[in-house]
Amino acid sequence: MTSNRPYLIRAIYDWIIDNGMTPHLMVDAEHPSAVVPMEFADDGRIVLNVAPQAVHGFHIGNDMIRFSARFGGKPFAIELAPQAVLGLFARENGQGMLFPDEEPAAPEAEADADADADATAGTDNTSDDGDKKPSRPNLRIVK
Repeated sequence: MTSNRPYLIRAIYDWIIDNGMTPHLMVDAEHPSAVVPMEFADDGRIVLNVAPQAVHGFHIGNDMIRFSARFGGKPFAIELAPQAVLGLFARENGQGMLFPDEEPAAPEAEADADADADATAGTDNTSDDGDKKPSRPNLRIVK
């Protein structure tokens, strides 16, 4: 499945705006996709005011977030992948969401192997070392 992060960013952004608050993005300024003014970053992070009156051309796409803003009176074109967003919150009360680190997408061959492993995860394949824990969580239907 594709990442849910851009969908969550759009939803939380709309929720903050609908409640009359000021949305701020906390961004990993050192992320490879992040084009941000590094002179305003602190400890590799930058907080950006993305209120409609503070930015121009704000667009949250599934692959990129783009807008322009002024920093020190100078315009700057911001561009970053949703994976660079660490959180989105309202300035006035801090409500919003911090995002967990995402695992990089696996190459297709590894993804197919993972799918095969997931398909057999529900079967009872006990071995001599039965205390092994699955490498990742899985879901099953409980009736």
